Amino acid sequence: MLESGCSMQESQGLLDAGRPADGRRWCSSSRRHCFCFILVFAAVYLLFYNRNLTESTTDWNAKWLMHYNPTKWWTPFKSLSQSKNFPNTTDLSSITRSPGAADGSTADSSSSVTDQATQNNSVPPLVPYVSPGPYLVEYPHQYHFNINEPQKCAEQQPFLVLMVPVAPHNRAHRDIVRSTWGGDSSVLGKVVKLFFLLGLNTGEGAEQLPEQLLQESKEHQDLIQSDFVDCYKNLTIKTMVMLEWLDSYCSSASYAMKIDSDMFLNLPNLINMLFNAPKTNYMTGLVANGGAVLRDPNSKWYVPVEIYSKPQYPRYALGLGYVLSLDLPKKLVEAAKDVRALYIEDVYLGLCMQHLGIPLTDPPDWGYFQVFPVHYSPCAFSKLIATTTHENADRTWMWADFKKQDPFC
Repeated sequence: MLESGCSMQESQGLLDAGRPADGRRWCSSSRRHCFCFILVFAAVYLLFYNRNLTESTTDWNAKWLMHYNPTKWWTPFKSLSQSKNFPNTTDLSSITRSPGAADGSTADSSSSVTDQATQNNSVPPLVPYVSPGPYLVEYPHQYHFNINEPQKCAEQQPFLVLMVPVAPHNRAHRDIVRSTWGGDSSVLGKVVKLFFLLGLNTGEGAEQLPEQLLQESKEHQDLIQSDFVDCYKNLTIKTMVMLEWLDSYCSSASYAMKIDSDMFLNLPNLINMLFNAPKTNYMTGLVANGGAVLRDPNSKWYVPVEIYSKPQYPRYALGLGYVLSLDLPKKLVEAAKDVRALYIEDVYLGLCMQHLGIPLTDPPDWGYFQVFPVHYSPCAFSKLIATTTHENADRTWMWADFKKQDPFC
């Protein structure tokens, strides 16, 4: 204090400043006393402030960001606003979304947000995950292929591509298909190519499965695996990823057939039908006309009014097995950007076809596709293209017996 320019008497005056009468007299007698007091107080304050600030500068910034990060205050309101984007009662075909991500954001908009944040020298708020609910799935989305056969179609130029969705762990079904109707690489002079479409397994034995699948892929070169969870609800994702793959790697083929692994397929009848089929905008199978929307919550295919308000679906081909021309995958993938992805995969394709304004084609014979298992006989199977089979049916024996019968009826 003595170094601040104040005399001993002036310092004593500071000590006596607490006495009101003397303090008034001291300040009134000389303005210099007040000025010295202010200087001393400022020096003490700055000394302690600078020391504390130096010791705590690093921690202060981090704590300030944790406690006052504007993102955490914005997130609840953003979630609320996003939840209001979905109407209470509407038709799925009228619900639009932006391409590129499950939450409807686009790569361009994300990039612009990032650029703007960089210019403003700030961190953009994170977009919280919003589940589409139990009746919709995350599509469109940027799924990737873990196992792929990108050159097979270019090398072999197939007329028909068979796409068989099957669970990753179900090697037995794949082997049955390979040893029966999936093993024919040429039918009536037309090249036929088989591929199995898989997702990711999350159940028992999931740790060992990737290595097993890689070995199977090296052996047969017919596996296509993407990085979505392989489950019943994600069949729509599986179907759309199949269409993406066909568009990217097999668009040079003429036709593709999606067929379940537990089906029996009469390939000669299918090829004969395709000889006279349209080359573009063609989808056929067991076409459902006026299919009722199931409102019973106990049904496996329940859809509430809030998701789809109409009592009937548009025409669609049942998922057990349908055929399409190879110009359609690109169009359906594009349509999926505007039609919310319902978890019932065959109905969803019908919604996309309706959105495109492309009618489905009825098969030349209604007996070609059978949803209920047909009792095996060479004569009965010679008249159809595809049928479901009984769970315990010996499909390997049926195929061997069917192949050696000629003529059938």
